[in-house]
Amino acid sequence: MPLSILLNGSRGRMGAAIAAAAPGAGITIGAATDQGDDLKAGMASVDAVVDFSSPGATRALLELAVALKKPVVIGTTGHSPEEKAALLKLAAHVPCVWAGNFSVGVNLLYALTRRASRALGDDYDTEVIEMHHRMKKDAPSGTAARLLEIILEERKLDASSLRHGRHGLTGERKTSEVGVHSLRGGDVVGDHTVVFAGAGERLELTHRASDRAVFAHGALRAVHWVVAQKPRVYDMQDVLGLT
Repeated sequence: MPLSILLNGSRGRMGAAIAAAAPGAGITIGAATDQGDDLKAGMASVDAVVDFSSPGATRALLELAVALKKPVVIGTTGHSPEEKAALLKLAAHVPCVWAGNFSVGVNLLYALTRRASRALGDDYDTEVIEMHHRMKKDAPSGTAARLLEIILEERKLDASSLRHGRHGLTGERKTSEVGVHSLRGGDVVGDHTVVFAGAGERLELTHRASDRAVFAHGALRAVHWVVAQKPRVYDMQDVLGLT
């Protein structure tokens, strides 16, 4: 029997992509909500919740999901570090997959970035470049933010090492710097490149998405997986068995 979900953010780009992909993934949209809609009425009767809405809506959605004991898949980005830390504690009371990107290819990019960072160390200068459509509201993207987290973890650095673009007389690049650059324009679905630049060679790991369907398929795959899990916060690395 198909799983039933509440789709929050149903009128957005990702909401439309998930609704289109759901029938082929064995999932029905039991309730579709967006800003201003009543979450409680729809959430009570579904098997799981999928949220691709806005950062300000996440707390209310999670509080209700915890009260109703509903598994959750969250793809919303743009939370501040402090907001996300508090929300992750709340989300841990139910089975929750929280990811900035649900693409299988991007999650392989995460794994490869970790391996490359570990192998190359600080002998290679590292920069992250991302580009999205002109309507995207947050920067850097959730995917870029996760790539940066991985790089900082492997190099044992903190957020003070990040350099968001450069302007003026910046001086010589420090070994501990990790650059991040956000490009916006046109209808780009999502491009991400991690550059490792050493003396005499450069390694670039790139993922380009040309259709939001890849994110929708990944999110729906996460739904099938999370309904069988214990309460805890997971990511797509867990869903794909990459951890």
